[in-house]
Amino acid sequence: MTVHTPSELELGRQAYRAGRARRSVLVAIASTIAFAVIVWATVINTPGWAAVQRSFFDPTIALASLPRIWDGFLLNLTVLGLSVITVGICALAIALLRTLRGPVFFPVRVLAAAYTDIFRGLPFIIVLYLFGFGVPTLIGERIHPVVLGTIAVTLTYSAYVSEVIRAGIEAVHPSQTLAARALGLGYTRTMRTVVLPQALRKMTPPLMNDFVAMQKDVGLISILGAVDAVLAAKIESSQTYNFTPYVVAGILFILLAIPTVRLTDWYTAKLRAREQAGAIL
Repeated sequence: MTVHTPSELELGRQAYRAGRARRSVLVAIASTIAFAVIVWATVINTPGWAAVQRSFFDPTIALASLPRIWDGFLLNLTVLGLSVITVGICALAIALLRTLRGPVFFPVRVLAAAYTDIFRGLPFIIVLYLFGFGVPTLIGERIHPVVLGTIAVTLTYSAYVSEVIRAGIEAVHPSQTLAARALGLGYTRTMRTVVLPQALRKMTPPLMNDFVAMQKDVGLISILGAVDAVLAAKIESSQTYNFTPYVVAGILFILLAIPTVRLTDWYTAKLRAREQAGAIL
């Protein structure tokens, strides 16, 4: 059996790569220590840090307020789960309407474009006020805040997500559509089996970013009177005269966002690697 022996050039390359790796680790450790020293000198080692710690980072108050904030956080998750479904359906429909060709569909395209312009321009908090309080007043009946919050999130984020989907559809080369139609596929089947699968890979990273933004904005449904994590933190804060409950609510939202953010980074890096390798996306 022949044993492969690396050449001197290859051994030199391996030694160089190992040296670069060790140097990178040492630089990372040094920069981390330097950052920690700066934080200690400018934040922790200051006269006001003790007061900030008592007002924002009291572990006793954090543990006491966690159950109530967690119950409110489950309400935020309910709105988020419902909104993911409704936003996906509405955004796909709007994107398909905006990509329709032919003069007969001009009014539909104009209405879809007007919708995206309006709800991308309106601040989300104004949408909450308009629909959260306007719709119950209009119909004269009380509506559950979860329903109103889901409607507001759907109206706002469908405008953003539809533009992402439309951009993904238009990024697919027209030859793909022409080839499918030449094979006898209709418009619906062409979109479902040819265009959308290719567009999905291109629009997944921005869709994940919109999902992270939506995770944060569902915390605003407390405006409608829903006892979510934010309102529960406000109640706990008013009872303890301490801001630690807000920090607890913020940590819960961060823990919710981190997996999606990391997944977005991983998928984006994977797509970049495939593009650099010359793979067909």
